[in-house]
Amino acid sequence: MVLVPFFQGCVKLLALPIYVLSFLGYWDSICKRVFPYFISKFSKRYNQKLHKEKELLFSNLEEFTGSSGELTLLEIGAGSGANFQFYPPGCQVTCTDPNPNFQKYLHQSMAENQHLQFERFIVASGEDLHQVPDSSVDVVVCTLVLCSVASVPAVLKEVLRILRRT
Repeated sequence: MVLVPFFQGCVKLLALPIYVLSFLGYWDSICKRVFPYFISKFSKRYNQKLHKEKELLFSNLEEFTGSSGELTLLEIGAGSGANFQFYPPGCQVTCTDPNPNFQKYLHQSMAENQHLQFERFIVASGEDLHQVPDSSVDVVVCTLVLCSVASVPAVLKEVLRILRRT
């Protein structure tokens, strides 16, 4: 019983720098810069473990190619571009992420995936894709993102707005 208060005190002491940085307004800035680095490392291991499953998941993307003959894809929360290797050759990719610090890692991933045509990177949340025209994309990809958005219905409303009608 004596150990519980001791461990609680230890956790509070260890968390103190985070509380101080948060109070001073620095914590969010630090997280936005550090988070992309860790995600880029994590994504590589994640893709190695789930390679077969992701190949299967994205195997039918070409079926959604529009009348132009080119597949236009928008990825919400693209992060470091972990899904790029699974997209079909020639796919035109537009990426969104609310964290502008992912752009460095996104460009590295695009350089590793020359089979894609990178259109642009938009700093935006999934709930506000006003920079993407109505009915302008064939496919919207959103993996490991809906659990962290403020409003899933708002994201899905935007997805319906930007998807091209067939």
